[in-house]
Amino acid sequence: MSLFLPKLSCKKEVDEVIKSVAEKVLVLRFGRDEDSVCMELDEILSKTSHDLSKMAGIYLVDVNKVPVYTQYFDISYIPSTVFFFNGQHMKVDYGSPDHTKFVGSFKTKQDFIDLIEVIYRGAMRGKLIVRSPIDPRNVPKYDLLYQGI
Repeated sequence: MSLFLPKLSCKKEVDEVIKSVAEKVLVLRFGRDEDSVCMELDEILSKTSHDLSKMAGIYLVDVNKVPVYTQYFDISYIPSTVFFFNGQHMKVDYGSPDHTKFVGSFKTKQDFIDLIEVIYRGAMRGKLIVRSPIDPRNVPKYDLLYQGI
């Protein structure tokens, strides 16, 4: 399913997309194409990309090809999804310790659509952090790993 979503394969491409996507939520899925959970998430992202085309741009980033961003966003679990708006990193309170990214796959297409709508509306009002509309039972639980401490 990830055949339908654009892929970013180097730091320069990621930088360009972050700078160029304006007035839309930029969704960057960090992961690997062959990973089963990534494939599950990619299916949700590709099925919703057309419906959200006026509100969001969705791109896939391979963690092995862009280690600078993988380290910067502390991507230790894949898939991880990071959101931007007009070049600004958008944070989301999922009720977990990490507000910088969504780890794992969304349970339903509607969870992803609701999250994009909330991020978009919050960003249009100038907010840098929004509260997740996703049911806390649908947010994957994980332990934060602080590497190098």
